[in-house]
Amino acid sequence: MMEKNYDTLAEATFDLDQRGYTENFKAEENFVTALNSGKKYRPQDLLITGYYRFEGKSDPADSVEVFAIEANDNTKGTLVMSYGAKHSQNTDLIREIETKERD
Repeated sequence: MMEKNYDTLAEATFDLDQRGYTENFKAEENFVTALNSGKKYRPQDLLITGYYRFEGKSDPADSVEVFAIEANDNTKGTLVMSYGAKHSQNTDLIREIETKERD
C-alpha cells in the first residue's frame, strides 16, 4: 500500500497522476468504469493500492476520499468519493474491491 501524506485532494490527485495513475474511475451500478477509455471492470479485476481521506474545514462530515486503483490489465487511476454530500458512486461496489495490505 502506498504510504504518503497529502494536505489536499488536488495535491493527492496531481501526485498520483505523476506516478502513473492517469485514468479516472467511477463506481456505477454493476461495474467500475474507466471514464477516459470506457473500459468496464468488475471489483475482482481491480486492486486498491492506496487511499487518502480529506475532511472539510468547516464540516468534518463533508469529506472526500481518493482511491489509487490498479486494474488487472495494468490500467492505473483514481476514484474520488465524496461523503456527506449527494454522490453518484456505488459505495457497495467500491467495498468489494480488494485492498492491498501494507508490507
